[in-house]
Amino acid sequence: MKSISISDQMLTAYVFVDDYLMSHRAIANWRKSPNCHPAFSDSEVLTIALMQGVFGCQTLKQAYLLVASSFRDAFPKLCGYKEWMRRLHELTAIVGRLIQAANRPDGRDLFLVDGKPIPMCKPIRHGRVRLLHEEGAHFGKSTIGWFFGFKLHALVHISGQIVCAILTPANWSERDVMLALAEAMDGGVLLGDRGYRSKDFEMQLYNDNGILLVTPLSDPSKYALVSSVRERVETVFSKLWDRFVDRVFSRSWNGLWNTIKLKMLHYNLSVAGILPA
Repeated sequence: MKSISISDQMLTAYVFVDDYLMSHRAIANWRKSPNCHPAFSDSEVLTIALMQGVFGCQTLKQAYLLVASSFRDAFPKLCGYKEWMRRLHELTAIVGRLIQAANRPDGRDLFLVDGKPIPMCKPIRHGRVRLLHEEGAHFGKSTIGWFFGFKLHALVHISGQIVCAILTPANWSERDVMLALAEAMDGGVLLGDRGYRSKDFEMQLYNDNGILLVTPLSDPSKYALVSSVRERVETVFSKLWDRFVDRVFSRSWNGLWNTIKLKMLHYNLSVAGILPA
């Protein structure tokens, strides 16, 4: 995609969100009162959140402040930061639907699955950390060692688009989470790492969901081929890391999950060619 201005990207993001809400009025009218129509619309709330990916800044607060200082004319009814953040986290269900709406599958039934840590603190603070402990944060182990926090499990289409994702405590079994992710697939071939390898688990996925699970250990002769294709899911996580998915400073699980979903939404919009990568 050719380079476009920040203002044009802001308009593109707004049109995408607003068109979706206008065509799904049952979802858009989620408030208890049918007569409640805020002057500062939900589409504007979500557009500002998506500008974090456009600006490339670390936090939603930085994105809000940049919009408030440099693009105030585009949002004449802009509310205060705390009110905007409260409104934003009330829209978490709509953000999930927008991630699905940004998907543009190419017809191939080939998917990748993997999990990546979302640490709540640096390792040196493991002994005294309490952030989100009561909301599920737990110790888990990744390829680089132990961490405290959550794990993001993502189901990715071979084209690079995120089909579905689940945020769990760090100590949850990858196979258990995969059973939930499988509901987003209508059969097909799934490539996973050796952590998903189990004859019983493979049979369960095939019998219940029509999914053929392939891991690097399934066929030693195809180890290099499977591993090379699976590198694409690592690329997806790398792109999310570029969007600071591992530096979310929310103090609630809902805030953490919604912020991560917004980053995945911006990523999907980029892969779909709606916004620049």
